Amino acid sequence: MSLQLRLFGGSQDAAGKLASSGNDGGHAIDKATVLKATSPDALSPMNPGNFASGERSVPIVPAPRYFDKEEAAAMKTLATEKEKGVKYAKKAYTALERIEVADTKVHRRHRKYERVLATNELQKVTSNAGLAKHLHGLRPGYAKAGVGIDKADNKARTAIDAIKAQLTGGAS
Repeated sequence: MSLQLRLFGGSQDAAGKLASSGNDGGHAIDKATVLKATSPDALSPMNPGNFASGERSVPIVPAPRYFDKEEAAAMKTLATEKEKGVKYAKKAYTALERIEVADTKVHRRHRKYERVLATNELQKVTSNAGLAKHLHGLRPGYAKAGVGIDKADNKARTAIDAIKAQLTGGAS
């Protein structure tokens, strides 16, 4: 392991070069993922829906024609049912719209919460980095203190050896 790696930490790749920590300011934000619809059926410019679809309760009458009494009665009954259905459909669509608005508010609020999480995560990581830089700045002081301790230990051992030599007459 190189001196640089021992002093500053890190790992080596197969070529023996310092491996990237992955914290180089890059990102893993994929535009396609960000812009992906929340549902496969959600309408968007990429999924405009089916303009050919529509409600058709009876087939189109392609040319003028006469209806008999039974057909007319059946059409009248169906028309009454469809008019009632319109009232229920309006209520249902109004409820669906209210649900969609509520879902959107929850979605937007959740994304706001995630923004706060992401911002605070950056602040926490930045704080960690600041502490790490500060601790690295202390390393020379610790090295100096360690050298001082080693010198004191050597000085003490020399003094002790000198005392032993005096007491034992030079034999240790």
